[in-house]
Amino acid sequence: MSKHGRILVAMSGGIDSSLAAVMLHEEGYEVIGMTMKTWDYAGSGGTKKETGCCSLDSINDARSIAVQLGFPHYILDIRTEFGDYVIDHFTGEYLEGRTPNPCVLCNTHIKWDALLRRADRLDCQYIATGHYANIRHENERYVISKGKDAWKDQSYVLWGVSQESLSRTKLPLGHLHKSDIREMAKERGFIDLVNKSESYEICFVPDNDYRGFLKRRLPGLEREVAGGNFVLEDGTVLGKHEGYPFYTVGQRKGLGIALGKPAFVTEIRKETNEVVLGDLPDLLRNGMYVSKLNMQKYAALDQPLETVTKVRYKHEGTSAIITQEEPDRMRVDFHDGVNGIAPGQAAVFYEGDDVVGGGWIMKSFRQ
Repeated sequence: MSKHGRILVAMSGGIDSSLAAVMLHEEGYEVIGMTMKTWDYAGSGGTKKETGCCSLDSINDARSIAVQLGFPHYILDIRTEFGDYVIDHFTGEYLEGRTPNPCVLCNTHIKWDALLRRADRLDCQYIATGHYANIRHENERYVISKGKDAWKDQSYVLWGVSQESLSRTKLPLGHLHKSDIREMAKERGFIDLVNKSESYEICFVPDNDYRGFLKRRLPGLEREVAGGNFVLEDGTVLGKHEGYPFYTVGQRKGLGIALGKPAFVTEIRKETNEVVLGDLPDLLRNGMYVSKLNMQKYAALDQPLETVTKVRYKHEGTSAIITQEEPDRMRVDFHDGVNGIAPGQAAVFYEGDDVVGGGWIMKSFRQ
């Protein structure tokens, strides 16, 4: 009989999830490891060797830890549900002129749901991951807060996890720094984990070429969208582009047009196949609307709230007043202008270190 109960740990084969499993095992949990196969990159037509959480090497690395510590390990094939939801959403968002964030979508709609379903089948009370964030229960709400390691903090990608899911989730790395994890791995003799390189690309686009992925995924797209115009905000034509899905708000490099000065994509106009270019100040926006909300710290806001709002993963955040105008729409008014707000990305609202909630950026505006 285990000390704390049975727990299903998502193990990617990397150092973070592996040490999460090790820590829980040492604490007395009855650990079951599970590695999720989300994508077979060899079938995408890419040229880079398969790496990261879906590779055979990573699966074997996760299984090796389980064997050494004597707990079960399973492989969960979720390629069909991942492809149907995450990849279809990824391609669909670019076709709508937006910039998707598939990792957030995968965490909140695929991995957590898949883990909890398998946890129930295996009689596990809890699930755990190697994310650098914390969870606490307060005022009848489960609240995600920032991890102790500010550089590794992953609270941004967890804004969409439901209250029910958070009630059964453990995040053992939240109170630690990455350096602590490396030292713990060394002390336990897991030198291969310490030396293992980490992947930061989208798992199904490991060569980081999303344009090439779209072309392979959607044959004929290149011909359908070619011939659109680069324009200024007032409609002045500057030249031709390759097609609006192949550009993102804030992009400067790889535009394929010479204007004699740096130019940035400030807007994507799907309806007219136009890509709007401007100077850096033209990227500034004072506010935005966010939809498809998931509230964490509060079930809803009955009055405006002062927050720090992040508009992308590595954004440091900007002070803003958020106002919940409808059950599923938040208005965000920044105190200072913010560059490169891209519709389709996730916005996350913080009160101190706590995640108030988040949603998907609909559109930005100037005042």
